[in-house]
Amino acid sequence: MSRAINVNATKSDVEALCLKHKAPISAIESLASGGTRVVLMNGDAAAAMTRVFGRKVLSGNVERTPLRLRMV
Repeated sequence: MSRAINVNATKSDVEALCLKHKAPISAIESLASGGTRVVLMNGDAAAAMTRVFGRKVLSGNVERTPLRLRMV
């Protein structure tokens, strides 16, 4: 199972729920297509948070914000 989850929630909401459920975050970013991408420290935490977020988990492709600008 992947440690990354795309969620239809704000970054602060995701951080608060992860803290409440003691799921350590490795990386977190806002998605350009709306929502938040969170990478958890281990697969067990990712599985637990997937259940916590329930229907808010986004499936399919999402548009991420590029970390670096492309040189054209």
